[in-house]
Formats: sequence, structure tokens, C-alpha cells
Amino acid sequence: MAYDYDPQNVFARILRGEIPNETVLETEHSLAFHDIRGQAPLHILVIPKGPYVNFDHFAAEASAEEIVDFNKAVARVTAELGVTPGEGGAGYRLIANSGDNSHQEVPHMHFHILGGRPLGRLLVAPAD
Repeated sequence: MAYDYDPQNVFARILRGEIPNETVLETEHSLAFHDIRGQAPLHILVIPKGPYVNFDHFAAEASAEEIVDFNKAVARVTAELGVTPGEGGAGYRLIANSGDNSHQEVPHMHFHILGGRPLGRLLVAPAD
């Protein structure tokens, strides 16, 4: 499958230092920062530094090092922000939107980490 990565998307511009961000964690292959339109008391975005459009693109084409680094970055962020269940945290929600039907706004693969309050159900079944 061909992926059309836009090198002018806002996350690519953040990675190039053209747009400032409030960094939470930076590793060799990943960047985590506060969402400027947070939807919960804790709303962090974690992005790979490589040019991947969505999760399936990242999973199919990223190197093993990028994939491991990204996953460990997510784990570090949840632990450092104190939301990891089993380590005293009350939990978090991890979301990755992909494509038009999910309302993916930025065509650069990213995870949203949301927490800091009860979040309710993610989806509600439609009424019959």
C-alpha cells in the first residue's frame, strides 16, 4: 500500500523545530509533547520522528528500533506522569486515529495519551 506523507504537516514542522512544543520526552526515534487542545487534564501526544502517516504505515515500514523506541516512549510517559495502573496510577486512554472515518487531523502517526480524570466509555453503541 502506498502512503502519501505530507512533509508540511504540523508534526513534521514541530520535529524540524519550526513550531514550538511543550516537550515531555524526547528519544532517538520519538517525541512526546502536550496537546495544545487538551481534552483531559493530561493529554500528551507521542509521535515517531520518521515520516509515517498512521499506525499501519508505521507498523509495516518502521525499523525494529523505531517501533521498540516508540512503544517504550509511551510506557515512559505514562509512568513518569503517574497514570500507569499497577504503579499507583488510575489509568489512561491510548488513542490512534487513522484516516477520514476516525477524524485523523494530522497525517503523521501519533498516539494520544489521555488521563487525569475518569474518561467514560470510548464509544456508545448506536440505539436500535
